[in-house]
Amino acid sequence: MRRMIEPDEEFPDYSKDDDVADVLEMRVPMQHGGLRLDQALVQMFPEYSRSRLQDWVEQGLVTVEGKVASVKQKVWGAERIALTPQVHPSEQPYVAEDIPLDIIYEDDDILIVDKPVGLVVHPGSGNWTGTLLNALLFHVPELQNVPRAGIVHRLDKDTSGLMVVAKTLIAQTALVRQMQARSVKREYLALVWGEVDYDGTINLAIGRHPSQRVKMAVIESGKEAITHFSVEENFTSCTLLRCRLETGRTHQIRVHLSHFGHPLVGDSVYQKGVPKCAPEMREFLNAFPRQALHATQLALQHPTTGELMEWHSELPEDMDELLAHLDEASVA
Repeated sequence: MRRMIEPDEEFPDYSKDDDVADVLEMRVPMQHGGLRLDQALVQMFPEYSRSRLQDWVEQGLVTVEGKVASVKQKVWGAERIALTPQVHPSEQPYVAEDIPLDIIYEDDDILIVDKPVGLVVHPGSGNWTGTLLNALLFHVPELQNVPRAGIVHRLDKDTSGLMVVAKTLIAQTALVRQMQARSVKREYLALVWGEVDYDGTINLAIGRHPSQRVKMAVIESGKEAITHFSVEENFTSCTLLRCRLETGRTHQIRVHLSHFGHPLVGDSVYQKGVPKCAPEMREFLNAFPRQALHATQLALQHPTTGELMEWHSELPEDMDELLAHLDEASVA
């Protein structure tokens, strides 16, 4: 369907129009002559954001006089613009996808997933499909009635290990309350650069990095963040730590250990200035393709029965092989 809007027509609210056109057509008002196309589009279709309009232009969804447009081209007035709006992925219902899951426990209220490396937990920019949430909707279709498909906490894409998912709204509410009360026990195995020879606690607030918005950082204005750590095993040039989260801030372990001076092996985002070590060892550790972090233990009170339950997950193959190599190197 096409709908032609004349330049003197009042801007319509397409979001409330029961007869929304698949293609919107409009002539450029003469007062917009000389503007870049994206600037003109913002004036002509104010119900859409500039970033969304620019994205549609880049996707080839805007034409000027029948020709595919570019963002920076100029308009001079009276040109015929054709716009084909697309619903943004974030506004569409999440799709169930047949993605294999390693479910180590399941009952009517919860399921425990051992998440593999590389699996994104929740749809977002650049990852609108192929996530744990999409897989959960396929495995348990009724999760479409539970916010975030029952997800109550997350792991980074390249962090492996245990996660709990609520299968009902009541179970989700109970688990969120446990998280808030800090009664859920979550332990991780983390391989860090440098030799650590003592146990301790890092209690430093974490918030959004002041200049690099995709990162988190230790900042005074951040939220309380507490990480307890203990030495699990020492190797040449690195240490395997067991970390227990008391709080659950984004990237908490990665940020705390990096600030502590012992960043995670393989953490390209937070690794900065690693301790001195033999060149061949540095080369080997730098080749590990992801942060060496695994959620190995999870304990909580069952949301319905009240029973204290606990699960363990063995190290994934890549970390297990990494530690085996470090064992050999330490003995040599």
